[in-house]
Amino acid sequence: MLVESPPEQRVETAPAPPRRRAVRAFGLLLSVAFLVLVALASIAIGAKELSLAQVWHGLFEDSGTYGDVVVAERLSRTVLGLLAGAALGLAGAVLQALTRNPLADPGLLGINAGASAAVVTAITYFGVSSLTGYVWFAFFGAAAVGALVWFLGGSRGATPVRLALAGTAISAALYGYLQAVMIMDQAALGKMRFWTVGSLSAATDAIIEQVLPFLLAGFVLALALARPLNAMSMGDDTARALGANLNRTRALSMLAATVLCGAATAACGPIVFVGLMVPHVVRSFTGPDLRWILPYAAVLSPVLLLGADVIGRMVARPAELQVGIVTAIIGGPVFIFLVRRRRTAQL
Repeated sequence: MLVESPPEQRVETAPAPPRRRAVRAFGLLLSVAFLVLVALASIAIGAKELSLAQVWHGLFEDSGTYGDVVVAERLSRTVLGLLAGAALGLAGAVLQALTRNPLADPGLLGINAGASAAVVTAITYFGVSSLTGYVWFAFFGAAAVGALVWFLGGSRGATPVRLALAGTAISAALYGYLQAVMIMDQAALGKMRFWTVGSLSAATDAIIEQVLPFLLAGFVLALALARPLNAMSMGDDTARALGANLNRTRALSMLAATVLCGAATAACGPIVFVGLMVPHVVRSFTGPDLRWILPYAAVLSPVLLLGADVIGRMVARPAELQVGIVTAIIGGPVFIFLVRRRRTAQL
């Protein structure tokens, strides 16, 4: 569903009043403080109960005890959740601006499908069985699909509609391939079943080190695109008049979204709704200015992802519910609400 923003919702080029900027800055600081609290809860709360003394000891006085090992595992899980959440939120915000569709998410351009297809190929045909091995295949699959969508969407002549249509067509083809391979190979089905749900439970320092350079590069690139994407939101002709290079901005936006979503999906599996919900909700109180949407999305998306992960650990003790399932349970009703609210506003 491609929805172009009506003119009255497009970003204004005039600077916001000082009071509004101060309110937005204060809200961002509160969001950061809330993120810190959720991150601490992610370390302290889990399927295995630990006392606050054990958590403190594990963080600052590591001696190899049971509690210390659990805290170390949760710390890696929390760091990956912070990085992956920020990546998905930024990717979603960039794609919503690129396609001018406030209900777009990274799956719209086939990036998740590309990563999933590459992982099932690695399992079935190359015998890869470890998560650290999946990472590179998943990232390559996401990057390849991103490049293919850009090419099929018209390259230099790419438009939001063409990119969305190309991504939808490629996603359908790749998911058909996924189903065919997994039906024919039961071993692949068993291994893919866990990865495709989306989880932070297998986080390790090695996985974080593998995806960190790509995530950092994607963060910098996405944040740098705020101004040209703001110009593009007012229409191609206006953007050209303001000096924006449309082809370069679209290409860099595709690159940023592909790198961010590809790296996050490679490390955690495809996690839905984070890149859709958070930028859409953020836009309701920051306005359409991406200079505020992007930082807010980078902070609040990890809040959602880590919060869902903590809930998944608590509701099924001593087992745990994967974070991808929790975000889907939360995201489905929220998505319906957002769509209905948008339709009501347009009537």
